[in-house]
Amino acid sequence: MAREKVRVSTHTLQWKCVESRTDSKRLSYGRFMLAPLRKGQADTIGITMRRVLLGEIEGTCITRVKFEKVTHEYSTLPGIQESVQEILLNLKEIVLRSKLYRTCDASICVRGPGDVTAQDLILPPYVEIVDNTQHIASLTEPLNLCIGLEIERNRGYLRKMPQNFQDGSYPIDAVFMPVRNVNYSIHSYENENQEILFLEIWTNGSFTPKEALHEACRNLIDLVIPFLHKEEENLPLEDNQHTVPLSPFPFHEKLDKLKNNKTKIALKSIFIDQCELSPRLYNCLKRSNIDTLFDLLNKSQEDLMKMEHFRIEDGKQILDILANYFVID
Repeated sequence: MAREKVRVSTHTLQWKCVESRTDSKRLSYGRFMLAPLRKGQADTIGITMRRVLLGEIEGTCITRVKFEKVTHEYSTLPGIQESVQEILLNLKEIVLRSKLYRTCDASICVRGPGDVTAQDLILPPYVEIVDNTQHIASLTEPLNLCIGLEIERNRGYLRKMPQNFQDGSYPIDAVFMPVRNVNYSIHSYENENQEILFLEIWTNGSFTPKEALHEACRNLIDLVIPFLHKEEENLPLEDNQHTVPLSPFPFHEKLDKLKNNKTKIALKSIFIDQCELSPRLYNCLKRSNIDTLFDLLNKSQEDLMKMEHFRIEDGKQILDILANYFVID
């Protein structure tokens, strides 16, 4: 680990971006400083942030491809220079940025002759292409190339398994990690009792290094925040085949009044994105496929309490949000 003495005045703990550059559409670099730290703290933060940056940030990838009239992935198609396998590898290289919270469909439909690139993808509005020059295939004859795609937002690696081949579609090994590399170095102050941490981040262009750093910090907070609450407030656990009873909250009593309201409300048109939810609760609802207030109102108390990371006090937060849209006594 590189260490050197740095003459810096000691003030309140501060961070700063000391260098930022974009080497290409698919490679961004950032260098950040955090100081002053007590001896040993820089190592703790550096190791933790490196693991969170590499393993806890979600990315978006193409995970499944479906061709028409293709028997296996090593086939060759008349009028197309690349084999199916080569097309799959080219699709794997496409870098996407999205606000997706599950999978979605996309497609390519191009008529040759000509080159097919990432800009030919037909995507939903919440998915963007980072580099639309990525080559996919070369059509040498006047034919139609139609490919169905499945896009997913996830974290870590997704390895293609033989049993995943179905309906003529082919899964793709996916690397969801938007952060390509992380390095940190520790430098000592002159008095040797305090340290300064430098953190270097390389991303694939779907996140800037600063965005990746902020996202990693939010995810780390979400992981440890349950320890700040009393143990009995956590989700019920089974103990000797007896389940701790659910603590009641008046959530659905008030929602029943709302449902009985004679005023017609387009609940399906009000998305939870419009509500000022905490990041933890927002992600909790999204991962349970709750996109609108209509989806939320159709969940029972038991359904909500079964959701990962949902807590009793979240019911009060939801009621406060609903009060901004409806009159609830």
